[in-house]
Formats: sequence, C-alpha cells, structure tokens
Amino acid sequence: MSAAEGPLRHMCDGLFLRCVSVSTPSVSWYESVRPRKTPSPMEPNNDVALDIIITNVVAVFRTRCHLNLRTIAREGSNVIYKPEVGKVLMKLRKPRITASIWSSGKIICTGATSEEEAKLGARRLARCLQKLGFKVKFTDYKVVNVLAVCTMPFQIQLIEFTKNNRPIASYEPELHPAASYRIKNLKATVQIFSTGSITVTGPNVQFVATAVEQIYPLLFECKMAAR
Repeated sequence: MSAAEGPLRHMCDGLFLRCVSVSTPSVSWYESVRPRKTPSPMEPNNDVALDIIITNVVAVFRTRCHLNLRTIAREGSNVIYKPEVGKVLMKLRKPRITASIWSSGKIICTGATSEEEAKLGARRLARCLQKLGFKVKFTDYKVVNVLAVCTMPFQIQLIEFTKNNRPIASYEPELHPAASYRIKNLKATVQIFSTGSITVTGPNVQFVATAVEQIYPLLFECKMAAR
C-alpha cells in the first residue's frame, strides 16, 4: 500500500508511527516517539517505522427530530427497513459508510476509514434525510470507536508476553489465537497474534496510535529470536 507522507513532528531516534486510511491513502500523519527506558537496543541507526492502518471508524450523531422509518424506507435510496429491530439501514457510496437510523433521531455510522471520512459521511447522510423532508439538525456528533491493524517487524512469544504483563494481559489459546491487552486510561484493547500482527480498538485515532506506542516496547521484549 502506498501513502502520501506527512511531515515528521520531531526528528528524534526511536519509534515512528504513521496512521493510514485504507480507502484514502493521502490521509496520513506521522508521530515520532522517543525510546522508552526498556531493554530494547534501539540504536540511532535502528529506528522503527510502523503503519497503523485504520479499517473502521464508528461515529454517532442526532437529528433533533423524529424520523419516520417507513417514509425513509419508501422514499430513500439504498435502504433496508428492519421493522423487527425498529431501524433502517442506509448506505452511501462516497464515502462508503452504512448508517443505522432509529426513529428517535439517533444515527450510528460505520465503515469509514478515517475520522474525516466519518464526519463527511455523517453530514451527507443528514443532508439525504433533509431532502426527504425531515427537519434535521446535525448535532451531538462524535467518534465512538476506531478499529485499526498494525504489523510488528517481528514475531511474538504470546505466553511470555502474557506472563510479563498479567493481569492486564490474558491469553487463552483454546478459545482465541490472540492475546488480549487492555489499556484502561486510553479505553483501548489490543489483540496480539504470534505472527506480529495486532488489532487495536479505541475511542479515536489518537488513542489508537498512543496504544501502539505504549505496547511496542512490551512486544519487543517478547519477540521471537530470528531463525
């Protein structure tokens, strides 16, 4: 995957993070992190650059008006009416998002691959509802969840990682192939696979990037020896 490179915030040795949107590669930013005091032998000529690929951004907003779901289902485009759960699904093509719409005016948007794309999609959805005759006011918008993936440049010994980081880390290989690591202050959860691949969920992109920054030295301590 190619991506346009943004300016580095600090020219310092250590770990360099880049957040990249899957669908819009031009949306990216860098953050450099000074090495922590760990056994990691990070030399000035041994910097590490990681791509954090944003795969899903979930956002919510309210319309401040009642929405007639039957009207939306009858007159709207790309909609699926689900009366059994009291909501309508509406899909947009640009940006590619899916919205769950309730009659109360609460709307949840999923599928965006950047915070900018999520807000653009939410606003376009609000405009679609306005065109259907609803007096929509775009209010209380916020990003509530971000899912991202990242690949470490090494494989990881999950049992050793779990032992070193209990009780924050847990690993039950008979139930799931990944170890789980929770960062309470960031409200983030990291799923770690032995291959070096990790998935991160958090309340926003910045917290996801910070979670990767915090867990990298812990993973480095438990990397598998090169064969």
